[in-house]
Amino acid sequence: MSVDVTTRESRGKVVVVYGGTSAEREVSLKSGAAILEALQRKGVDACGYDPREKGLVGLEQLAPSVVFVALHGRGGEDGTLQGALELLNIPYTGSGVLASALGMDKQRTKQVWSAVGLPTPESIMLDAASDWSAVVAKLGLPLIVKPVHEGSTLGISIVKSQAALEAAYQEAAQFDARVMAERFIVGDEYTVALLGDQVLPAIRVEVPGGFYDYEAKYIANTTQYHLPCGLSSELEEALAVLCQQAFTAIGGVGWGRVDVMHDSEGRFWLLEVNTVPGMTDHSLVPQAAAHAGITFDELVMEILNTAGEQLSL
Repeated sequence: MSVDVTTRESRGKVVVVYGGTSAEREVSLKSGAAILEALQRKGVDACGYDPREKGLVGLEQLAPSVVFVALHGRGGEDGTLQGALELLNIPYTGSGVLASALGMDKQRTKQVWSAVGLPTPESIMLDAASDWSAVVAKLGLPLIVKPVHEGSTLGISIVKSQAALEAAYQEAAQFDARVMAERFIVGDEYTVALLGDQVLPAIRVEVPGGFYDYEAKYIANTTQYHLPCGLSSELEEALAVLCQQAFTAIGGVGWGRVDVMHDSEGRFWLLEVNTVPGMTDHSLVPQAAAHAGITFDELVMEILNTAGEQLSL
């Protein structure tokens, strides 16, 4: 399906904010560069800005009409940048303050989903004094340990024995003061991108090593992305509805991505939501868009056209 990207007037000067200081800086730099090139190919008055050096002061000096948020992780995807832009009265792409903050917090996202009856694997918060045997008794083995506030699978471990649990906690704690353990779902992993009011085709992710970690996402060329995903049309529609509900539950708007597991009994389980997904050459949203007939440049323009939507909620 082709997307009409000419229906809205020029946005004026667009500043793509990328890089930053989070652990996802390198991915953000790649995403931002790709977005900036696409905007410029489309004739948009656009420039890039890395806030690592001059922060908001430097951004203000550029006098943007619109900010295209391409900052992944903390400082850009967690509501802090969004709040600052609202105080400066600058429209921006993606979700607002609340949805961004919630989406960055995996545990609280899961609490919201559970509260509205959406399926997500059981989890428990960890700390240095945790009773590791009680964690295993509650969640079973294997289980997943992850930092609550990191993306790009940084600091995540699959734990296959109680003896390995404390080390996994220590690894995750290097990335975040808050660490969680989550019941491991055996099955296929899917990711679903949302663009405006569209749900893009689901992608089934297959990793030879069985774990979709940072290397599998951004470095390795052995990860397989199945499009079409292999689900029946009925199941893919059910998955689309579930992901739209999950995104709406946290207040997400504009665009985003929801990651899901499909177990051997045919049940879907929501894992997490990304409110500023990657836009690199390995990223999933551009792949889903391409399968729907939307070029990368069109995708970028469609995301730009959603700027300011969070302010109307």
